[in-house]
Amino acid sequence: MRRAQRREPEAFGQLYEEHFDRIYRYIMLRVRSQADAEDLTQQVFLKALENIGSYRWRGMPFASWLFRIAHNLVVDYWKKKSREKVAAVAPEEIDEMAPSQDDPAARAELNFDMKQLAEACEHLTDAQREIISLRFAGGLSVAESAKVMGKSEGAVKVLQHAALVRLRRILCPTGEVVNG
Repeated sequence: MRRAQRREPEAFGQLYEEHFDRIYRYIMLRVRSQADAEDLTQQVFLKALENIGSYRWRGMPFASWLFRIAHNLVVDYWKKKSREKVAAVAPEEIDEMAPSQDDPAARAELNFDMKQLAEACEHLTDAQREIISLRFAGGLSVAESAKVMGKSEGAVKVLQHAALVRLRRILCPTGEVVNG
């Protein structure tokens, strides 16, 4: 981090490589458009590079700072979209967020699962979608998610529980248990 703050390109490049996939997956679940997710992810890292000198350790990892930037950009994105009254991109594009794999069958199954999840998330509140994106697509802890969302850890746990219960009802309407 200190090397990146001293503007050493390879140090920031390492931070970029380390965090890119998680930030992209989080944004992709939030905006559901590959092109917009790519643009917003690049904006996150551009803003991070521009403001790296102001980053201070406050008990949370660097990733939390990046997710906060991503969260703010996603909020701005949806504000702009609502002003433009542009329809959201179809959930079919969610397959673009799956990592490339050598096994086509595994990739197809993962794509199907991601599409199902994206469609199920459409039935959640904005806050529930946000927590699912942060915790599972972004891989953040409860504490990190709370910081990004500006909520208490208890509120995040309640929100996550409610979102998971609702997703379980949507994805398993007969009450069958999903193995995974």
